[in-house]
Amino acid sequence: MAEKACVKRLQKEYRALCKEPVSNILARPSPNDILEWHYVLEGSSGTPFAGGYYYGKIKFPPEYPHKPPGITMTTPNGRFMTQKKICLSMSDFHPESWNPMWSVSSILTGLLSFMMDDSPTTGSVNTTTEEKQRLAKSSLAFNCKNMTFRKMFPEYVDKYNQQQLSEQVVQEQVISERRKENKPETSRDTNGNSTEGTANLKDEVGSAEKDIPKNKKQAMPTWMILLLVSFFGLVMTLPLLQL
Repeated sequence: MAEKACVKRLQKEYRALCKEPVSNILARPSPNDILEWHYVLEGSSGTPFAGGYYYGKIKFPPEYPHKPPGITMTTPNGRFMTQKKICLSMSDFHPESWNPMWSVSSILTGLLSFMMDDSPTTGSVNTTTEEKQRLAKSSLAFNCKNMTFRKMFPEYVDKYNQQQLSEQVVQEQVISERRKENKPETSRDTNGNSTEGTANLKDEVGSAEKDIPKNKKQAMPTWMILLLVSFFGLVMTLPLLQL
């Protein structure tokens, strides 16, 4: 059970964080246990962690602030092992270097700064820049599968839902544009039927009608030939009739 001085100190620090939030850091105590804090670190821009949201926990001893807390990270990040205590000068890995003047704010600021560094430590891992970027991109989706995270940080859940909605809208627009590019334009008649086939038929009929006069000019009808032959024969017999 936490000592009275510990509870009082942590309550004071929480009020201070609410009054003056720290950039890229959000931390809250568990509703049922003030010794257990939950935090989210936002990856700094210009680093492989940019765009990432890293969820973790801080476990304070009942003797805090006279003894340091333990720190773990839950979100895969490419810098620290998950669910393993992280070795920091501000953590219970180094009680000899702990300063009672340090607060939750200073602890998480130090953790964020150390995360951006590549210095090896107990609980750290080595990964490529591409792997860190991939994990940063998928971090919010990973966190939102955690029920405790969803309860502690509903604003990040809302953020994730908005991102999903925006991505869905963009995908639908891309699909719509592709369909327009690949599908010929069709119109509808008053009954709602497609007139694409009708238009093609009209074009074919029109083309055939244009060819008809040409065919007539090229071939003379048989009856006209017989008429001309008969007329020519009559003209030739007229002189004989006069004799």
